Amino acid sequence: MLADLVHTRFCGHTKGFPCGAGVRAAAPDTPDGDDPESGIALKTRTKVKKPSMYRVLMLNDDYTPMEFVIHVLERFFDKSHEEATEIMLNVHNRGVGVCGIYTFEIAETKVGQVMASARRAQHPLQCTLEKE
Repeated sequence: MLADLVHTRFCGHTKGFPCGAGVRAAAPDTPDGDDPESGIALKTRTKVKKPSMYRVLMLNDDYTPMEFVIHVLERFFDKSHEEATEIMLNVHNRGVGVCGIYTFEIAETKVGQVMASARRAQHPLQCTLEKE
């Protein structure tokens, strides 16, 4: 009897109903979801969406030395010498190579770093990004 009274007081339903019965959704007129009628504070959950990912692509040209491309991949994309060489060969043979996949802000920063480094070294190397 006392357990029923305590249960009813905290859950907001009467004897004979399963726990949670009669609990309503967040009251539309209260911004925080509190329902003053039932005495139940409801918390709104926001769904977190994964950020879109972007490929950073390096484009082939006939003037930028292969060694410079390898240097850029090691410096800005944290690639080992072997990984950088493999990507550089893809760029050379296929015309384009994927340097990495990142969120937009990081991809944009890396493209800017590569382009600035290439300009300082007076190379026409091109780097871009595309949504995955």
